[in-house]
Amino acid sequence: MNDLIERFLAAGPYAVVGASAGRAKFGNQVLRCYARHGEVVHPVHPAGGSIEGLPVSLSLLALPEPVAHVSVVTPPNVTEAVVEDAARTGVEVLWMQPGAESATALARAESLGICVIHGGPCLLVELPRRRTRE
Repeated sequence: MNDLIERFLAAGPYAVVGASAGRAKFGNQVLRCYARHGEVVHPVHPAGGSIEGLPVSLSLLALPEPVAHVSVVTPPNVTEAVVEDAARTGVEVLWMQPGAESATALARAESLGICVIHGGPCLLVELPRRRTRE
């Protein structure tokens, strides 16, 4: 899993599916973490609008540029649909933040050849920790 996290963090731009305007919400915190570390990041939420001054894409299919790595901060049943969109757009790695994963989403991602980080590692911990080592 460590090598996959390193691969994920080595190449942006990124997308955060489940980004939220509420600063206390996990989707907003993940978005801001990328931005704080100088990463190009695209918020994704079906409500659209803007979050933290960034235009929101309605889905992975509507992103302004291709992304290979996506953080998922959605309920498990929504994550299952995100996996399908990820396959259509060529996403290589999904990072299902704690609470976003489901057995169905994990199995489907595997069947589609999408690598998945899941089961505990959190971007809010891993990105700052790894960037301070550089």
